[in-house]
Amino acid sequence: MSSEKPIISCRDVTKIYRMGDQEVRALDGVSLDIAEGEFVAIMGPSGSGKSSLMNLIGALDRPTSGEMWINGKALSEMNRDELADLRNETVGFVFQQFNLLARQDAFNNVKLPLRYARKEIADVDARTKECLEMVGLGTRMDHRPMQLSGGQQQRVAIARALSNHPRIVLADEPTGALDTKTTVEIMELLQTLNRQGITIVLITHEPDVARYARRQIHFRDGKIEVDTAGAASVETKRAQGG
Repeated sequence: MSSEKPIISCRDVTKIYRMGDQEVRALDGVSLDIAEGEFVAIMGPSGSGKSSLMNLIGALDRPTSGEMWINGKALSEMNRDELADLRNETVGFVFQQFNLLARQDAFNNVKLPLRYARKEIADVDARTKECLEMVGLGTRMDHRPMQLSGGQQQRVAIARALSNHPRIVLADEPTGALDTKTTVEIMELLQTLNRQGITIVLITHEPDVARYARRQIHFRDGKIEVDTAGAASVETKRAQGG
């Protein structure tokens, strides 16, 4: 269940890219709040602005104008080191292509972000093991990516995203390279993490995947076209007699 406190806030955010003499408004006056503990799907066709929004939420980029707050902190007031800390400690990233190190086993892939963390972690190896067990890979820690299925590689990527106790998991088309059965398994895992209190922001163009979210925000031409409760929310309300 989400709280009323927004962990992500955008106010009149624009993002403009210049391509030669042309100006492309990837985001055009976007304002939205995402409460802590929400599971939100960001949807839209190619060029709609969803990837630009993802980059802003992940502190990978800054808006051209407007203001963004992540975990109560204004991106415009943060220097490079503070943005790096935000990416490493507040946001966990999950990508479509897994982005695992081929020569490292699952254990060392998950351990990698902990090596760069500024905050002190009592037992790095114990936390790494805990994360792999959370995603059901406690017996595959010594396997390299090529020894794992696509779904198992994505679970390693999710475990890596969880290693620094993030408050937000940003999943960019996390099932795009997976078959239908494995997609269901990964989405159910994200739902489980959300029930544990982690805010999930899912970038997808697939309606069947977006239905796992409690809220769907559709983008078109850099603007929010639709912002509505998803199927998961409807089912929850029915279960509660609402």
